[in-house]
Amino acid sequence: MSKTLGIGILGCGNISAAYMRLAPLFRGIEVRACADLNEAAAKARADEFGLRAETVDGLLGADDIDIIVNLTVPAAHFEVSKSILNAGKHVYSEKPFVLSVEEGKALAAIAEPKGLRIGSAPDTFLGGAHQLARHLVDEGAVGKITSGTCFVQSPGMEMWHPNPDFFFQPGGGPILDLGPYYVSNLVQLLGPVKRVCAMSSSGSEYRTITSEPRNGEKIKVETPTTIHAVLQFHSGAQITYCASWDVWQHGHSNMELYGRDGTLHVPDPNFFGGEIRMTDKGSFVNVSEAWDHPFSKANDRGHANYRTAGLADMALAILENRPHRCSLEFALHAVDVMTAILGSGESGQFIDIGTTCERPAALDPEAARALLS
Repeated sequence: MSKTLGIGILGCGNISAAYMRLAPLFRGIEVRACADLNEAAAKARADEFGLRAETVDGLLGADDIDIIVNLTVPAAHFEVSKSILNAGKHVYSEKPFVLSVEEGKALAAIAEPKGLRIGSAPDTFLGGAHQLARHLVDEGAVGKITSGTCFVQSPGMEMWHPNPDFFFQPGGGPILDLGPYYVSNLVQLLGPVKRVCAMSSSGSEYRTITSEPRNGEKIKVETPTTIHAVLQFHSGAQITYCASWDVWQHGHSNMELYGRDGTLHVPDPNFFGGEIRMTDKGSFVNVSEAWDHPFSKANDRGHANYRTAGLADMALAILENRPHRCSLEFALHAVDVMTAILGSGESGQFIDIGTTCERPAALDPEAARALLS
């Protein structure tokens, strides 16, 4: 097998540019072609990044494509990923890769007999800040984690996204859209979730788009936009998780983990970088200066942005015959947790989590450098 796997991009919307722009940072992958139901969109992206524009069927059948990245809207992820697997290609999907545990198991049933891999964003938990947090948790720097809080709250997406409809439809909302970043990071830090409970609501029945070109249009809200949940982990930790698109301003930290001997302040898991702050039983301790992780360094418009790290890790894992970090089992557990939160919000009941997973292997500075081209 070649030491580089050919990558095709299926779905040429907003997020596709980031994959195309950042993929050259990494070993093991080369983006070669793209496709979209809107063939003009595919041609525009192909021209922008020097790729080959394909029809959807052409991309599925292309001999030089080994992995197809599924960047369609969440409601289409399952059917599109199924078509990719049935075409004999590995699939790496934007989050959430499916909208139910049953869909994830159905994809696994197709992939496993064919020896195909399934991977899923987010890969931000591989960022330098979050891997430092992982290192500190594993080292017992603040003692056993007993509890914590997560907050991801804003006024919503309709003020900046040109087509924000899907954010407010089933498969969207702050849990399934932003939750993958938070739940994935919690699971890689603390291990799998045992059970959840939640309350949910929507701040309004309709949202008004204020971005261009659809300024003034209204969107019907069809999924909860405020959720307050508690996650109990098999480790014993209890995490309060609040996600909302009905909040104009707040003063909460993104993520705090409380240990028996101190506290970890973890930055926004939607990003690769940021400052890790740690306290002992009384005062702050400097922990970031000695952690020379390549995925902490600003490389993209003043930010640390290493999107496609998870895709590259999957490609190299295929070549090296080892597990990949953004795996189906890991992503499926996150989906199980998120859909259980939504289910608990509807029913008012505790829900036990039926799936589990191993924590992905840590990505220390040396391992991260090995992913880079």
